[in-house]
Amino acid sequence: MQIKGSVWKFGDNIDTDAIIPARYLNTSDPDELAKHVMEDADKEFPNKVKAGDIIIAGKNFGCGSSREHAPIAIKAAGIQAVIAKSFARIFYRNSFNIGLPIFESEAASEKIKEGDIVEIEADKGIITNLSTGQQYTAKPIPPFMQELIAAGGLIEWTKKKVLAKGVKA
Repeated sequence: MQIKGSVWKFGDNIDTDAIIPARYLNTSDPDELAKHVMEDADKEFPNKVKAGDIIIAGKNFGCGSSREHAPIAIKAAGIQAVIAKSFARIFYRNSFNIGLPIFESEAASEKIKEGDIVEIEADKGIITNLSTGQQYTAKPIPPFMQELIAAGGLIEWTKKKVLAKGVKA
């Protein structure tokens, strides 16, 4: 799986309230959540982000509550991947559960700048900054997790497995 997009940059400890503020949690509609993604970190972000973009952040991205709304809002806004120095564990799991690829890379997080164009080879864990030609490594996404992403998340993956066995969903 290859991912290519323009970068938006955020710092350390971006919590789930910065990703999707609690005042918008009265809905689980992905399109509605996307309208407010990252607005507490950058008020104009929902108006600037474009489908296919990539977020790069510092350490502990997605800390805070365990709400699935955070990765759902990111994915619904068209962000196709997040690269960070590290992720909160529950955000990490929720991201794969909803089909959002995430990558841990300290070097990429530090050196790639906002506006750069990056390409990610997910299965190899290679991140290439097409704007500078520099390459970085991230932990490759294991095959099972790639299956989850390709299916659109855990629920869709499970539906496909159940249907493949001939059981009506």
